[in-house]
Amino acid sequence: QVQLVESGGGLVQAGGSLRLSCAASGRTFGNYAMGWFRQAPGKEREFVAGISWIGVSTFYADTVKGRFTISKDHAKNTVYLQMNSLRPEDTAVYYCARGTGVRPTARNEYDYWGQGTQVTVSS
Repeated sequence: QVQLVESGGGLVQAGGSLRLSCAASGRTFGNYAMGWFRQAPGKEREFVAGISWIGVSTFYADTVKGRFTISKDHAKNTVYLQMNSLRPEDTAVYYCARGTGVRPTARNEYDYWGQGTQVTVSS
């Protein structure tokens, strides 16, 4: 079984920063990509950032490119999402997930999900 547990969400003012963590257990990193998604109230869950299983390749949604950075620590079985220059429109529940492709960006390319962590950005 695979378990993913996110942490690090909270309330921050616009322009501020947060770092989300996703602790993984079970058959996780092995040969799998990892990703972050977010879902705002009344909206579809959308891709935010991904990282290949080796950790060399990273890929981002255009809306966060240049502001967010995804990384992984194999020794700690943890994936991070560093979020800088936060905007009110970044407010959402953020989920980490395990990907099944090389550079997965679609929701159906991810098979295990965490429970999510709330990020709220005030203006």
